[in-house]
Amino acid sequence: MNVLTKLKETAVSVIPVILIVLLLGFTVVPVEKIILARFVIGGLFLIAGLTVFLIGVDLGIQPMGERCGAELTKKRSIVLLLVSAFFIGFIVTAAEPDIQVFASQVQSVFPFINRLSFTFVIASGVGVFILTGLLRSVLNFSLKITFFILYTVLFILTFFIPSDFAGIAFDSGGATTGPMTVPFIMALGLGVCSVRSDDKNSFGLTGISSVGPVMAVLVFALCYKSMTGGSVLQSVSSNAVTESEGIFSSFGMIIPQILKESLVSILPLFVLFIIFQITLLKLSKIQIIRMVIGFFYSFTGLALFLTGAGGGFSQAGREIGFSLAQKALNMGGWWTVLLVVTGFVFGAIIVCAEPAVWVLSEQVEHVSGGTIKRKILLVFLSLGTAAAVALSILRIVNGLDLKIILIPGYVISLLLMIFCPTLFSGIAFDSGGVASGPLTSTFVLSFTIGISSAFNTSDSFGVIALVAMMPLIAIQIMGIIFRIKSRRSVKEVK
Repeated sequence: MNVLTKLKETAVSVIPVILIVLLLGFTVVPVEKIILARFVIGGLFLIAGLTVFLIGVDLGIQPMGERCGAELTKKRSIVLLLVSAFFIGFIVTAAEPDIQVFASQVQSVFPFINRLSFTFVIASGVGVFILTGLLRSVLNFSLKITFFILYTVLFILTFFIPSDFAGIAFDSGGATTGPMTVPFIMALGLGVCSVRSDDKNSFGLTGISSVGPVMAVLVFALCYKSMTGGSVLQSVSSNAVTESEGIFSSFGMIIPQILKESLVSILPLFVLFIIFQITLLKLSKIQIIRMVIGFFYSFTGLALFLTGAGGGFSQAGREIGFSLAQKALNMGGWWTVLLVVTGFVFGAIIVCAEPAVWVLSEQVEHVSGGTIKRKILLVFLSLGTAAAVALSILRIVNGLDLKIILIPGYVISLLLMIFCPTLFSGIAFDSGGVASGPLTSTFVLSFTIGISSAFNTSDSFGVIALVAMMPLIAIQIMGIIFRIKSRRSVKEVK
């Protein structure tokens, strides 16, 4: 493990964002000096936290997930595997900080929704679909057909619920794939496939599990609508902006809450580790110590990362978005173009600083034996996320219905599966989940909420949904290009 290499890579991902914000803050959209200072400090927290977190994942979370998946598969008890998968998905998701924040945001906009019940609905969806994903792997059922069936059902359900709730539902799919859930889910899937020596199906479990909360929330909305006999939504549009305005006043005020969220996020996984160690894993003392150290590093890194994201990045993102949007609204022309281009650049750069993105890219390179280069994967993932943020801004500016973008986008994703290798389709749908992590949700969502505030709209929900959708297209295009180049290489050898 090269700590300096990880530090260098994370710094290269975060520093460009800092430089762009400073450039904008000192020139075209002046921002208060104290906000920029906190933003820079937050960036340093991000770099340190991401580095420490990735070391912890390598030492503890990833080995635990792979061993659990492998050992559960070796027991040759489908019932044991599926029951364990459901409870793992439910417990880990219910404790995920992103879900707690997302449920609170939904309740702040729609007070009639109970936060705890909404959290349990999402967690149940993840549990059921992790179970579904592992069952698919064990039965060797086609990954492409699985995605086609699941998303066809999603499309049908979206026509029976209000448009505003579609944004919440698809956002929930991105919010579930946080920094703790993703590494464990991916490692669990790799562990199951390692026993079956099936690298082609190593990826896709995160993508399938991301469908769960969307499906669960759509069904929840449908049931609520049928019980009330009317519209599900009674929204108060101004609350979405008010929520973002009070995110933080200083690092000191948010640290206690961040420590609590990080502990709540780590603790369920650690408890699962103890249970599996007693009943299933039977690791040596050295292995146990190594994993415990890994969990400690993960906790420390996650706390540092979230402190930087919440304490330094949120307010700066909102201020930049609000100021640029006001100029675009009042002056139009190239200011509108600058607004969209700025969102595109932020999306391209900031996704590379997501913890789960680094975990996915490293696992892809490892499983493919270096055939799929991590840097190339990051380039296509960045382009997809950049396009998603740009589309989100255009949607706010022009007042477009989210369904007009989402449904054609997912139809294109499903059609691309026909021409894309299965491995890349799995990676693509996993990428859609990992791209919408805490940093994207914090900075990009704050940036777009600032834009929504300037345009006096309530279109804040749906941004995460688009960020989760576009990588599906980008990575599968990468897979098609990879297939074409591979075939050309074979012909040249012959």
